[in-house]
Amino acid sequence: MEKKDIYEHLAKIYLDASLKRKSSKVHARFKKLFFLSTAVVFVLSGLLLFSLLGRKELKSETQLVFCPDPVKINFNFDPAKKEIYSINLKGLNLARFKALGFSVKKTSPQDTISLRVEFNSIFKEKSQIYFKDIPYDWRDYKISLAQFKDISDWSAMSDLSFIVEEWNTKGKKGIVYLDNVRLFDKKEVK
Repeated sequence: MEKKDIYEHLAKIYLDASLKRKSSKVHARFKKLFFLSTAVVFVLSGLLLFSLLGRKELKSETQLVFCPDPVKINFNFDPAKKEIYSINLKGLNLARFKALGFSVKKTSPQDTISLRVEFNSIFKEKSQIYFKDIPYDWRDYKISLAQFKDISDWSAMSDLSFIVEEWNTKGKKGIVYLDNVRLFDKKEVK
């Protein structure tokens, strides 16, 4: 082997090794860039999806819950003439709300019970609606606040009451359960 051949052989080995290092560095950079760009795409798509879902939730119905746990209205009309469960609203502004919802049931299937629901404002406005024949099983009610016609200003409410009256029941004793009392900001009433 001549000197020239040896030099060419060594140069070829050196260049091949150099090209392999460069290509492996380029390949490593490409891998890093690919994984980084993929991670960015996933994060951005996740944020976009989250924001779209968040907007959808913002468009959904808002509720103000007064009574998340069941309340027992135990009536005995001897000597009382009515039993009241009242929620003190403390001047709460309910102007943005459109409907009242609640669940109710009685304990005895043979009883005939009507329930009076009443709103009172700080301005001495009072309006009531009767729900006749309270069911034996839980039933959800949702009623538009516009049906409480005697309330003209919902900006300062004093209380919300659920009343069982002697003249609106078949028996003198009984129990009515009330649950999930809430206000909705949408107009749709079921």
